[in-house]
Amino acid sequence: MSSLLKSNRRLTVIITLLTAGISVLGAGLIPILIRSQRAALNSVAPPIPPTVINTPAPDLALIDLQGNPVSLEVYRGKVVLVNNWATWCPSCQDEMPDLQTFYTSHAATGFVILVIESGEPAKQVASFVHNYGLTFPLWLDLNGTALDAFKNDDLPSSYVLDKTGKIRLSWTGEVNLPTLDKYIIPLLEDK
Repeated sequence: MSSLLKSNRRLTVIITLLTAGISVLGAGLIPILIRSQRAALNSVAPPIPPTVINTPAPDLALIDLQGNPVSLEVYRGKVVLVNNWATWCPSCQDEMPDLQTFYTSHAATGFVILVIESGEPAKQVASFVHNYGLTFPLWLDLNGTALDAFKNDDLPSSYVLDKTGKIRLSWTGEVNLPTLDKYIIPLLEDK
């Protein structure tokens, strides 16, 4: 009976270890599968048409993640994508890798992505920025000032400012790489 009990214990230990190993392997594969699925979707995702606008950008002054005062006026002469978002917003989270990829590819042309986080404390936002590897300018909007200035409470929402400081395009909802390529690159090429 003792050898049967030892055999059952060994079998239980082996099954437990195998289950744990499969769980760890599966957990490690999930982010890889999600990135692969996102890349596949982006390769076939149609561009999302923007609303075409031709109005001056608001005079917007907030603080950056380090607490320094910042203003849209500083970016005059550059094409700027302003993105209102929040750390808790699933669509905002989903679009961040595409925004970072586009920014990395076009920052040398003078293009800027400026993301304005709506309402979360700096420490929480800094953790999000670190986890997503974001390198573009990030502002904090603790009181909804940017949402009011752009007259849109929906998140995410994005606005493209041309080099003269006019809002040319806007989107409410998540944007993707095909959208950014189709609608922003022509503005970058305008002399």
